[in-house]
Amino acid sequence: MNLAHLVRRFAGSLSRRPPGADDLAWVRTWLGDGEWDAWCQFGPVDQRHTIEVARRAVTVLAADPPPRSFVAGALLHDIGKLDAGLGTMGRVLATTWGAIGRSRATGGAGRFGRYLRHEPIGAERCRRIGSDATTVALVGRTGEAPPAWTAALSEADDSL
Repeated sequence: MNLAHLVRRFAGSLSRRPPGADDLAWVRTWLGDGEWDAWCQFGPVDQRHTIEVARRAVTVLAADPPPRSFVAGALLHDIGKLDAGLGTMGRVLATTWGAIGRSRATGGAGRFGRYLRHEPIGAERCRRIGSDATTVALVGRTGEAPPAWTAALSEADDSL
């Protein structure tokens, strides 16, 4: 993750504007009921971010139509961050802490550690809410996800 990406994310986090009705309808078409309920727990900042990432990931993947599991995974890729319960400044501090001492920081049981381990935590959350195995693998960024999917999601997330 590069500094420009982090600065863009921080600047975007200053707006509390919720996604528009068209965006919400688009999200709803891709998520199952449990996934939708989980996604709705995001605040407006994270909702807008995941929509932007998912739309960009669909473009990068260039599959027509894109697989539902892929779009669901892109929309839920940060769902594990909810378990940390951090606001914007807490996330900035956790990210900084992770950059300084990543191995030690991700091993902690505290909120920073949970934030930095959001991918496996998110995968487990998706498993519990009934997401299919491919969505779970993509959210967890594990080797079971198709490599093209993981690459498309990473490119989209890192570019926004």
